[in-house]
Amino acid sequence: MCSPDDADRKTVLFVCVENSARSQMAEGFLREMAPHIRVQSAGTRPGARVSPAAVRAMREVGIDISGQAPKEVTLEMLAGSTVINMGCMDREACPALFVGGVADWKIDDPKDMDAEQIRAIRDQIRDRVQALIDETGGE
Repeated sequence: MCSPDDADRKTVLFVCVENSARSQMAEGFLREMAPHIRVQSAGTRPGARVSPAAVRAMREVGIDISGQAPKEVTLEMLAGSTVINMGCMDREACPALFVGGVADWKIDDPKDMDAEQIRAIRDQIRDRVQALIDETGGE
């Protein structure tokens, strides 16, 4: 059950196609860096599991996302959330993202990348999450 404080909390929704790497890493960072902000992630075509490479990359920085599971984005998730698209701007794969107010971070999909490339994407996501927190005054 939600407390009255939960109802007033801002919600950020990170969206990508499979919800298996980029959006999961962003959710993990925001949850860790700003626990007062409600956060979720989802995909337009969710994968079967969170990318083991993304789990490893996040463990390297002390964040465990191994308990997460890909979820399908819903209209309820989109409504009332600050929506951040991780880089999928394909109308066929992400039609729900072509609505007003969706920020696009244009982050490359780490699928099939090596560990060093995934670390670079992880660090880019961390920096964008920190900037988001800074822009909102931590709220």
